[in-house]
Amino acid sequence: MASNNQLCIRRWTTKNVAKWLKEEGFCDYVDVLCNRHRLDGITLLTLTEYDLRSPPLEIRVLGDIKRLMLSIRKLQKQHIEVLEELGYNSDSPIGTMSPSVGSLQGTDWFCNGEIPRDCGPVTDLNADQYQYTNGKNKHPMRRLDPEYWKTVLSCIYVFIVFGFTSFVMVIVHERVPDMQTYPPLPDIFLDRSILLRRLCSLMGTVFLLRCFTMFVTSLSVPGQHLQCSGKLYGNVWAKLQRAFAIWSGFGMTLTGVHTCGDYMFSGHTVVLTMLNFFVTEYTPRSWNFLHTLSWVLNLFGIFFILAAHEHYSIDVFIAFYITTRLFLYYHTLANTRAYQQSRRARIWFPMFSFFECNVNGTVPNEYCWPFSKPTIMRRLIG
Repeated sequence: MASNNQLCIRRWTTKNVAKWLKEEGFCDYVDVLCNRHRLDGITLLTLTEYDLRSPPLEIRVLGDIKRLMLSIRKLQKQHIEVLEELGYNSDSPIGTMSPSVGSLQGTDWFCNGEIPRDCGPVTDLNADQYQYTNGKNKHPMRRLDPEYWKTVLSCIYVFIVFGFTSFVMVIVHERVPDMQTYPPLPDIFLDRSILLRRLCSLMGTVFLLRCFTMFVTSLSVPGQHLQCSGKLYGNVWAKLQRAFAIWSGFGMTLTGVHTCGDYMFSGHTVVLTMLNFFVTEYTPRSWNFLHTLSWVLNLFGIFFILAAHEHYSIDVFIAFYITTRLFLYYHTLANTRAYQQSRRARIWFPMFSFFECNVNGTVPNEYCWPFSKPTIMRRLIG
């Protein structure tokens, strides 16, 4: 049998690869690379650091990964003509796809169909584009454009919706059923720039839906302690003044706002649930204490809303259901790149397509501490 140096790498079998690994001092990896995964000459030549770190190989020793990659790169340089025939460009670093073969594969597109200016050739074999934690691939290292103008637009959207909600609350207060005629109904229970944009768009959409449900559904007051009666504010200007007072006070009793008739569905439950889901979605998975605390506060807030008889149970249930479903649907679409840019998404979800069309991939929930973590905080949230 000819030696590895005399035999063309195209004809290398798993035995030749095993011999090469032993010659380079990687006897420990002969079984996993040659016996279990059957690497021959061509597959060895195209092996990358990403392949070594990620499943199914998942080599955990950093020194071995680096040394093995150095040996593979030497082998690549010795067989550069074979790489060129396979579609790799010799003018760029080894492992970069030739522009004629793959420069547009996997490229992200903007809303208007243009290719990002800083988008170079696809580097599927370049491990530097990935971020690793404990040897496992976590997120592609992609640049996320904050698009501040869209964030400002989403903030304007949510404030306009809040103002519209305040006006609808004035309208429904005029139509609140008389407490003597319609007593309370029985109730079986205790009677990052992208993140802000998503929060505003979701919150605005839920409250816009709440405007319609409040307007078309008038429920009687849920508790005898609530002194409510229909109010007439006269002309439109008086209604707008009252709506501005509600809007500027964020609809909170602490700011002197008192409203009636806005029961279907609970706005407080919407806010608590939406904030809870954003906290648990966009903080590291290891922050178990913060996630548990967020859920406890969310559920206790709902409990006290019911205990105070400020809303019916159905109000709270519908608010929780709509908020959670909309959050999950939105993020499922946002993390599905193919659907995110589809024509169907632009037709049925125009606002979603507008806000998310240039978000390249999942927003990573990893943060850096600006100072050394205190020991107690390290124990609590990792």
